[in-house]
Amino acid sequence: MLTRTCLLSTLATLSVLLGCAADSMAAAPVQRQNAAPLALTCDRACLYGVLDQYLTALSRKDPALVPWGLVVRNSENNVPLPVGDGLWGTITQLGSYQLKMADPDSGQVGYFGNVDETGAVSPFVLRLRVEQRKVVEAETLVRRKADDANYMADPEFKDKPVLNEMLAPKEQLPRERLISIADGYFDTLQLNDGTLFTQFDEHCDRVENGFRTTNNPDGARISPIMAMGCEAQFKLGNFRYDDRLRARRYPLVDVERGLVLASGFIDHAGRLGTYTLTNGKQETSRYRRPHSYYLLELFRITPQGKIRQIEAVFMTVPYRTQSAWKDED
Repeated sequence: MLTRTCLLSTLATLSVLLGCAADSMAAAPVQRQNAAPLALTCDRACLYGVLDQYLTALSRKDPALVPWGLVVRNSENNVPLPVGDGLWGTITQLGSYQLKMADPDSGQVGYFGNVDETGAVSPFVLRLRVEQRKVVEAETLVRRKADDANYMADPEFKDKPVLNEMLAPKEQLPRERLISIADGYFDTLQLNDGTLFTQFDEHCDRVENGFRTTNNPDGARISPIMAMGCEAQFKLGNFRYDDRLRARRYPLVDVERGLVLASGFIDHAGRLGTYTLTNGKQETSRYRRPHSYYLLELFRITPQGKIRQIEAVFMTVPYRTQSAWKDED
């Protein structure tokens, strides 16, 4: 058993030793290895580079060429799939239509194009989320004609220069404002009765599944309103049969180009038979059975806060299908 004097002596010795060790550590030079900072952010060029890697891998049917993260969420047509399943096994080649968008703040990159599967060409949308230059989310939508009874017409894929314009910093709207304008479009579409909850540019145009559905006189064989502009269609209250637009998401906002990539589901209960347009004309609903649309839709918004161009790809899914990407009540 240590005496009090012995104990104090021992503690004093330890204190001296620890002090010396601390002085030695402080005096020692710091060894820096791998001092280059880790690139945690991915700018537009970086995101496009990851997207190009993905598209090259897809065209070669080789998912091993993609820089995947440790944990990956992957879906095709709103169905969760293992990486490498679905389109990865059936693609013949990517088409020439390519529309890219990027959101460095959220690590998102998007792509509208067309894809050939053994001679069948379909509209194709891809959204990736990138973390530390690795893909951690992949959301794919392929609108296959053979799988969808509501296919309107054969698609045409044409470049739209307005979707690729870069805005000067003073012309750029805040991301929250851009999302609000896109959300107002969905509010206008849901139970459309002629009330507008967003603003439209006088040159607004819309392409759905590769088919022009505004300002298109040739579309009158499908519906007379296709010869009308965006605002005029909605003021007419033509889309009254769209009962609900739910599970709305706005994962990608390209502030530098005024683009918002949105997603959601349009529900049609099928109960509405006839309804009255704002011009007094009676109209018959196109949809008399329950079903829903799953969509990825791109909005180009002007510096004045008006919707100028819309690019949408959507497909029919069972009525009130739940989102693979958003929790719903």
